[in-house]
Amino acid sequence: MEYRQLGASGLYVPVLSFGTATFGGGNEFFKAWGSTDVAEARRLIDICLEAGVNFFDTANVYSNGMAEEIFAQALGDRRQQVLIGTKATFSMGEGPNDFGSSRLHLVKACEDSLKRLGTDYIDVYYMHGFDSRTPVQETLRALDDLVQSGKVRYIACSNFSGWHLMKSLSVSEKYGWSRYIGNQVYYSLINREYEWELMPLGLDQGVGAIVWSPLASGRLSGKVRRGQPIPESSRLQQGGGQGPDVPDELQFAIVDVLDELAGETGKTVAQVALNWLLQRPTITSVIFGARNEEQLRQNLGSVGWNLTPEQVTRLDKVSDTPPVYPYWHQRQRPELNPPPVQIF
Repeated sequence: MEYRQLGASGLYVPVLSFGTATFGGGNEFFKAWGSTDVAEARRLIDICLEAGVNFFDTANVYSNGMAEEIFAQALGDRRQQVLIGTKATFSMGEGPNDFGSSRLHLVKACEDSLKRLGTDYIDVYYMHGFDSRTPVQETLRALDDLVQSGKVRYIACSNFSGWHLMKSLSVSEKYGWSRYIGNQVYYSLINREYEWELMPLGLDQGVGAIVWSPLASGRLSGKVRRGQPIPESSRLQQGGGQGPDVPDELQFAIVDVLDELAGETGKTVAQVALNWLLQRPTITSVIFGARNEEQLRQNLGSVGWNLTPEQVTRLDKVSDTPPVYPYWHQRQRPELNPPPVQIF
């Protein structure tokens, strides 16, 4: 397994990390993702560790905390072998302080996650989204206090816009507080908006990207093709998909090229799609999930090899979409705005 440095930190994480959103029974926002129990989770964790995948992603809202509990039970006494990332911000109750990134909510959310996870510390603590109601200074000071107390090792964000992240980094620098080293982002061949602003920001500021939904809710799994019905087992069919609708022709054109490259490489469509991501600038780790051992082993097959530059270019071309302003205007001046090339 390859390991990469997470942003401008000293932390190294595997290029593949395992997501636990399928652990438990789902809830209003994460329904139909799966119902993995403790025994199944233990087997999946065993396989991950055997392959060198020691970074596990969860969140307090996954099955209303049940995903964290199942993960802890399945992990057992192997805490020192793994890195755990979990998240706060989204609603965990009906009260006015049961959501958001206020000091009150974050301290309680962190304590609750520590208890459910059965650990004294969280390796990477994410803000699951940006809270525009709470001053950025309050959020970052609370997070820095959690780091100073030893309850959190590193902080990261997710689903921030460019100015959200840049303002946060600026405030951290101003006061000497802990800064976001990672950005968990929605990114795939079908959804490349991350490249417009967040990728250049990550390169400039040393923020590594951890990708969620790398197969676009199953659209790039190889199960969705032109002229074929969506399988009943698909997350899309079961209501577990996320992200905006994708034009059918764009999706099918991308899958057509993925099929070609799968034939050329002897890999699966999903493996090719994941490998493309791992060659993009700023990408540190790609989160994948699995409902069973077969899915897990297939996803693990996306590493240990690389698409050729020519194959990458074919995928770049077929998946390219016109950006919104001002990014289309900046593309007209490539001498001033060259494509990002650095890979962490």
